[in-house]
Amino acid sequence: MIDPADVAERLVSVRERLDRSGGEGVRIIAVTKAFGADAVAAAAAAGLRDIGESYAQETIAKLDGRDPGVTVHFIGGLQRNKVRKLAGVVDVWQSVDRAELIEEIARRDPGASIMLQVDITGESSKGGCAPAAIAPLLEAASSAGLDTIGLMGIGPIGDAEDARPGFRRLRELVTRFGLRECSMGMTADLEVAVEEGTTMIRVGTALFGPRPARQ
Repeated sequence: MIDPADVAERLVSVRERLDRSGGEGVRIIAVTKAFGADAVAAAAAAGLRDIGESYAQETIAKLDGRDPGVTVHFIGGLQRNKVRKLAGVVDVWQSVDRAELIEEIARRDPGASIMLQVDITGESSKGGCAPAAIAPLLEAASSAGLDTIGLMGIGPIGDAEDARPGFRRLRELVTRFGLRECSMGMTADLEVAVEEGTTMIRVGTALFGPRPARQ
């Protein structure tokens, strides 16, 4: 079981890290993937109202019928055939990286808020569209009636400084396209992400401890 008091204490440490990096106002997405519903409840008790999930069935099981004050961000690799089940549960689709997802989200969740995931590492396993694809995807999303609020990227595994070039590039792209949100940075590299201009970080381990193995 996740102890809400532990999460509240860890949140203080995360906020201190943000403050030291100049991250006042950066939104914390509490990543509860692989944890139970108790993690969602503990996050909400600590005042965190943005929840990040990556697996469709788990998201539905934990968050369908949730507190209406909680905003659910889908941050994992997204399959087109999962969109129908997730519609109505997900509030922000952060991992949109191709036209077929835009079409399906527009069909199943009209007017939804989305973010385009951009490949900032060259690692195909992380997903994301090429920077050159951003403009046509933005146009497709607009034509489909979706609200593209920003861009999302995942840094490389390794030293936090290794993420800096990609984060800087992503922030430049957010600015170039006049978007308002930039989602980058996790537990290991959040300071670098803040320094490079993120508006939201996705944090799991720093709040809930080591992630359990999926059953």
